[in-house]
Amino acid sequence: MNLHTDIPTRAQIDRLLTSRHPASVSIYLPTDPASNGGPQRIALKNLGAEAARQLREGDPARGDVEAIEEELDDLLDDGSFWRLQARSLALFATPDALMTFRLPNRLVELVEVSDRFHLKPLLRSVTFPQVAFVLALAQGSVRLLEVGPELEPSDVRVEDMPTDVAGAVGKASIVDRSPSGRIQGSEGQKVRMRQYARQVDGALRPVLAGLDVPLILACAEPLDSIFRSVSTYPHLATRSISGNPETSSNAELSAQARAVLDELYAAELTRVHELFAQRAGQRRAATDIADVARAATYGMVDTVLVDIDELVPGKIDEETGAVAFESGDAATSYGVVDEIARRVWLNGGRVLAVRRTDIPGEGSVAAILRYAP
Repeated sequence: MNLHTDIPTRAQIDRLLTSRHPASVSIYLPTDPASNGGPQRIALKNLGAEAARQLREGDPARGDVEAIEEELDDLLDDGSFWRLQARSLALFATPDALMTFRLPNRLVELVEVSDRFHLKPLLRSVTFPQVAFVLALAQGSVRLLEVGPELEPSDVRVEDMPTDVAGAVGKASIVDRSPSGRIQGSEGQKVRMRQYARQVDGALRPVLAGLDVPLILACAEPLDSIFRSVSTYPHLATRSISGNPETSSNAELSAQARAVLDELYAAELTRVHELFAQRAGQRRAATDIADVARAATYGMVDTVLVDIDELVPGKIDEETGAVAFESGDAATSYGVVDEIARRVWLNGGRVLAVRRTDIPGEGSVAAILRYAP
């Protein structure tokens, strides 16, 4: 079973964050990659009906609701789309366009109608790694795996990938003397392994280009250190899966890779929390929604942590950042914390969409400021 994901790029998120239309619908629903989509289609139909109800209450332009309903109906009828799913589906619709993203993390079912999209849950998919590549590298073999939460790993086909050290350097054995006349033995073997590692790195470049997904190395020394010395991929995890990967199944490597991902997540959160505590002593931290909204509006926020699940309806003044809270869902309001995340992102700040328990103070939001107010 494989995850079929569409992780949004920064450019796509920018496009969604800057989109404005009086009839903007955001829908999130959990999906099952092992299902044919039957239960998910029923859920989407119900969420679409709720979106239409909210839109009609907001006095939409003529034809807007019908156009969105038609787009959703077309998606519901697309059997090939529902056969290829991940853990969650994010859907963004206006009368003019419909965008979908299949995400590897499980999100809470939600429908939101406003003049802008509700993107805080989507940002979770780019906040911390939910998927990774595992490079199982040995002298006699190499394979690339894609791993995700709760599913079996899948092999990734890589064009021009060498098969082993000897084949990569065109030798029957890697103990032959090098063309430059270097000594044989262990030093000569390292020369061959470095050539092999460069070829592996070169083959990976087209596959990994433009991605920020962690690459976890499953390898034994000295090949581990040799590959690290020539790797050009900026997201190579510092911790490896030790030992000879030829003795481990894909499932075993995947389980160990998820442990590495958990460590990456925990370590990053620890760094952010330590920085928040340091900045709090310098009056460069905030946890009150009103304070953070004002700071986000003026471009003062360097990093913000937001509760992925909570929806706080209201509005934020475009000029002053003043917050007006509202009760209940309506097409005339939007998620205040979501809007804070939008302003921080577009002002070049970092947005971390996390669970409430991962936020300093365990509130709705926490911000690290670029300077004291």
